[in-house]
Amino acid sequence: MSAGPTTSSRSEALRIDASRLMDRIMGLADISPIAGGGNCRLALTDEDKHGRDLVVSWMRDLDMDVSIDAVGNIIAIWNVGSGSPVMTGSHIDTVRTGGKFDGNYGVIAGLEVVETCQKNGFTPSRPLAVAVFTDEEGARFAPDMLGSLVYVGGMTTEEALDINAIDGPRLGDELVRIGYAGSAPCPGLVPHAFVELHIEQGPLLEANNVRIGAVTGVQGISWQEVTIVGQSNHAGTTPMSLRHDPTYVAAEIAVFLRKLSASYGAHQVCTVGKVDVFPNLINVVAARVTMTLDIRNTDEALLQRAEQEVSEFLKEVASSEGVSITTKKLARFEPVEFDNRVIDVIEKISISLDNTTQRMPSGAGHDAQMLARVCPAAMIFVPSVNGVSHNAAEHTDTDDLVAGANILLQSMLALCTTEFDRV
Repeated sequence: MSAGPTTSSRSEALRIDASRLMDRIMGLADISPIAGGGNCRLALTDEDKHGRDLVVSWMRDLDMDVSIDAVGNIIAIWNVGSGSPVMTGSHIDTVRTGGKFDGNYGVIAGLEVVETCQKNGFTPSRPLAVAVFTDEEGARFAPDMLGSLVYVGGMTTEEALDINAIDGPRLGDELVRIGYAGSAPCPGLVPHAFVELHIEQGPLLEANNVRIGAVTGVQGISWQEVTIVGQSNHAGTTPMSLRHDPTYVAAEIAVFLRKLSASYGAHQVCTVGKVDVFPNLINVVAARVTMTLDIRNTDEALLQRAEQEVSEFLKEVASSEGVSITTKKLARFEPVEFDNRVIDVIEKISISLDNTTQRMPSGAGHDAQMLARVCPAAMIFVPSVNGVSHNAAEHTDTDDLVAGANILLQSMLALCTTEFDRV
């Protein structure tokens, strides 16, 4: 009599249900749609509440134990096996002009992993957890990755709850208002390992005709707000030589950042993302400009050098134009290197499932970089069509979404086994 299939062979044969995955992705996208097919669910708004309610209902349908912590992070655990859980997850908040897949895909694929195991009668040797982290985008409350930062102890709960949104309300008050001020403690449960599945949000996979990115780390991020105060005056009667024009200075800063990024090479990126001019009138030299600077590099030493060059330039241009410049730090995270063992698992499984694969860093910040502080962590990328994200036109082909979800499934199950050692 032949032996039955081994646990390993049974798990390797599992595949996610593509229709169920896509139905949930589109079901979440039905909440807070915007023109062009995207979504707007800023963190802790009514729209975010409705999205959370839907995802929590799916978690409970799968008999997962759902907890909500003091900053609104949602952790759902399928309590099987023993030991600490293998965790996945991401976020469901969006930027104001977001797409259907950024963050949402990773959360919903995590639920699909659990349901695939359940429907096929397969019980992992460890619990599986799916997380929804609060305010990953940082679009309403700075900094970005706020929820996961608090989850791992990088920011105190008290500090996070006292942050004010760009539209005024305090984070703690908004949590109470939408019903997601939980009682679970922060820092939270430390996972055995963490894997985040995400769209690339960039053009490299598509340009290289590669389906899967095994993500090696996340570049460092420096966000600051710059306020330039000059002298408001009449646009027709004030000679150019006598102006103290903050709008001109803002333009000079933007040009300086572009030149700086070019001089540092491919891993240096700089962005002016937001500019507010006051009084913002056609025939008035402005009194004040507030702008944001986003500076990133995969090398911490180079990132520090870029920050120093920017600081020196701000002093120079303030002096030459006769304006005052003040800065406010919004976020600062060092580059993160992911765990080579987890990267190896992802890469090997991707190849075994006949996917083209490359190792690559992430240009965007992600919750996985925070979890990497406390447990082995890495990420899986799938292509973004035309490299577009944070845009209603954001799109990833269904075949790529399904391939990524199957790699997440097999990676999580592999990380449950005794072959993966946390030591």
